[in-house]
Amino acid sequence: MYRIKTLNKISSAGLDLLDQSRFQVGGDVENEDGILVRSAPMHDYVFPEELRAIARAGAGTNNIPIERCSENGIVVFNTPGANSNAVKELVLAALLIASRDVIGGVEWVQEQVHTPGVDVAAAVEKGKSAFVGPEIYRKTLGVIGLGAIGALVCNIALDLGMDVYGYDPYLSVDAALRLDRHVHVVKNVDELYRVSDYLTIHIPYTNDTKDFINAEAISKMKGQVRVLNLARGGLVNDDDMIEALESGRVARYVTDFPDDKIAPVKNVIAFPHLGASTPESEENCARMAADQLKDYLINGNIKNSVNLPNVYQDWSGISRVCLIHKNVPAMLTRITSILADEGVNVENLTNKSRKDYAYTMVDLNSRIKDKVADELRAIPGMIRVRVLNH
Repeated sequence: MYRIKTLNKISSAGLDLLDQSRFQVGGDVENEDGILVRSAPMHDYVFPEELRAIARAGAGTNNIPIERCSENGIVVFNTPGANSNAVKELVLAALLIASRDVIGGVEWVQEQVHTPGVDVAAAVEKGKSAFVGPEIYRKTLGVIGLGAIGALVCNIALDLGMDVYGYDPYLSVDAALRLDRHVHVVKNVDELYRVSDYLTIHIPYTNDTKDFINAEAISKMKGQVRVLNLARGGLVNDDDMIEALESGRVARYVTDFPDDKIAPVKNVIAFPHLGASTPESEENCARMAADQLKDYLINGNIKNSVNLPNVYQDWSGISRVCLIHKNVPAMLTRITSILADEGVNVENLTNKSRKDYAYTMVDLNSRIKDKVADELRAIPGMIRVRVLNH
């Protein structure tokens, strides 16, 4: 019986995948083997010794202490692409709202409605010119980050008649194949800044991408550019954006991450973190998170981990040994030597690394003794050893 703790409300679409005969799931579970989480802060979370995996029902993992998890042999999963369509649709709304002052116009009409003696129809005809804005047709959209969301945004913008430029320093083959051939993929983000009338950012928030949009970047953009940030708040430097809005270099800034500093500023359109707030997105994220957690706990397979390599292996033996260890020389030799000394035959072995850490799965033709598992745990650089039986 695996114990799964939920730190947020998780859609039943995901929880239903965790069979009650094998999983105990709830917010009050203790000594948990796995955690399902959305946005709950975990940096001060005390990890129980039994904790093996954390699955984030969403893409961003800023709320999870990734390095501490790696040091403790805890796999962290996220769900890239599960909320892509929801975010894409909100980007479309943001593009239109940033261009046409729909929100300002709606609020103004309501003011007229609630002002005694005003003929609303007459007032509208007289005052509508204050809310004029440009069309997006035949304008240029710059998309920073061409992953699951960025690619969808590029393709739908082309359908709207926009000229689309994309930039991604880590563009994968899979991502490139998702892009319409009419997207102009540039190798230098400055080229994208130079031509874009609208700019939307879709990259993860890391130490390297913090303040990606700053005063220097803005100085390279076209005047009156409209900037959208539905990815992470820290990707845009608030102080530099405020200065650009006040000078008029940036015409509008749409953010899904308002705070006390940026929300009150003129020409800022602040959404209340609506990017993935659709029932479809929440269900997709919950299903993917639960499925990845389940597959790891039962089979040892890793998919969509942010701290360990992705490893999948079909069962080909009686027992499976799953080992998380430092990515150091001779580790595989030490592992196989211990197994060979015990006369255990290896049916299949997969080993992959990711920066400082590596993951090894070994299928064996017999069950191993506890002392063998203890010998494996004693190898220098070994972090966690799990033995699964088919």
